[in-house]
Amino acid sequence: MGMAAESQFHVLAVDDSIIDRKLIERLLKTSSYQVTTVDSGSKALEFLGLCENDQNHHTSTNIPSVFPNNHQDVEVNLVITDYCMPGMTGYDLLKKIKESSSLRNIPVVIMSSENVPSRINRCLEEGAEEFFLKPVRLSDLSRLKPHMKKNKVKDPRNETEEKIENSEILLQQEAPKSQYSHSESESQSQLQAHSTIDQQQQPLQQNNNNNKRKSMEQQGLSSETDRTRQRYSGIATVV
Repeated sequence: MGMAAESQFHVLAVDDSIIDRKLIERLLKTSSYQVTTVDSGSKALEFLGLCENDQNHHTSTNIPSVFPNNHQDVEVNLVITDYCMPGMTGYDLLKKIKESSSLRNIPVVIMSSENVPSRINRCLEEGAEEFFLKPVRLSDLSRLKPHMKKNKVKDPRNETEEKIENSEILLQQEAPKSQYSHSESESQSQLQAHSTIDQQQQPLQQNNNNNKRKSMEQQGLSSETDRTRQRYSGIATVV
């Protein structure tokens, strides 16, 4: 279940260095994520289906303009990008994603080989979820999943699927409880029935005891009278 759920997450990795790109791709695949790699911020926007209108970049032939929904069938759950890249930096890519109404909910993680606090703070303030120092390690990637899960919940389709899954889990959890509750109610009913019977039997037992006691007392009186009569009879005869 865990492996299958993770493989549903799709990560777009952006790095102009082929070595770093291959490394992050291997780490992500080891973590069972689907991976797409590109070597520039512009190509990342192209893959995400965001139209790039920045006139400072090469226009025409090399980087074609891509309109929204061109990659609608490909869902990207997270973007991880290098900070220092020629042309569009990782920070520029982060800003464009967060400025887009259709992409702003996609988590973005920045990577850099330079530990510059002001750079890190600027990226986090702009909306980056994490800032990793290179070389990225497998333990770093374990921090990605919560961000992707949070993003998936915001999709209405995923919300519905999650509600169904949660309902099934609740039903499975409630089933043993209901069985226990049923057996417990049966036990309580049996105890109440026994208690009622005992209460009903108590007066009968008391009546029986009283009758027995009266009977015994009467028998005792009768025998006592007989003995007394015999003694007086004997005395009368002697006289």
